[in-house]
Amino acid sequence: MTDPTHSPAFDAPVFDAAAEFDRQVRTLVALGYPALSGSTPRRFAEAVAPLRAEAVARTGGTPGSAEPPYEPAVTGRVPFVLVVGRELAPVEATMPLTTLHGGRLPGFVDRTFEPGSLERFVATEAAEPPGRYGIHLLFDVERGEEFCGAVPGDAMAALGQRGRTLLTIEEGIALMTHVPEILVKNKCFSLGGSRCGDRRVPAIWISKRAPKLGWCWEGNPHTWLGMASAGARHA
Repeated sequence: MTDPTHSPAFDAPVFDAAAEFDRQVRTLVALGYPALSGSTPRRFAEAVAPLRAEAVARTGGTPGSAEPPYEPAVTGRVPFVLVVGRELAPVEATMPLTTLHGGRLPGFVDRTFEPGSLERFVATEAAEPPGRYGIHLLFDVERGEEFCGAVPGDAMAALGQRGRTLLTIEEGIALMTHVPEILVKNKCFSLGGSRCGDRRVPAIWISKRAPKLGWCWEGNPHTWLGMASAGARHA
């Protein structure tokens, strides 16, 4: 006789917004984000604490309701991500703090970013981060594997028509930092919210058993590269 409590649907964890927000704050503190921003762990936690209520209000669900299993590696979706802007946490310092799920090798910035070029990849007007120093919440995040094999330019246009916003480099790094299992083979993602005025679109994929921040041409499709997006930002 089959025990229904041991089916995959029951074994998968259920999302707890308050616990998840606290976990994300602990992750950033443990990785040294307060020091990167010239702060202390206590002051850093106090600075982001006001966002906790919004995270719970938007993604906490209704008491007693049946919440869907939280499986970002499978669904490619995350209810929210806590983001720290590059003003406090430079990309060159935060990308090496990422790892693959269960991995040890640090993430890295691809050498095809010529010296000084990362500073030119800034948020587009539509993806401009709110809040002081770019500290904000990103809601309803999708890695966008439905766009694997699509031309990046077409994927960005399609998401714009849906009213969704493209992720910036900082937001992609935040997603990898908090939910490393989101990056899996053949389901990696572009970050169309950061551009530098040419045809390059930043992206994060797997290389040498580690996360890599690189770029691809907006007119060149890749079967393993989708387009990450979100529903909203809040600060």
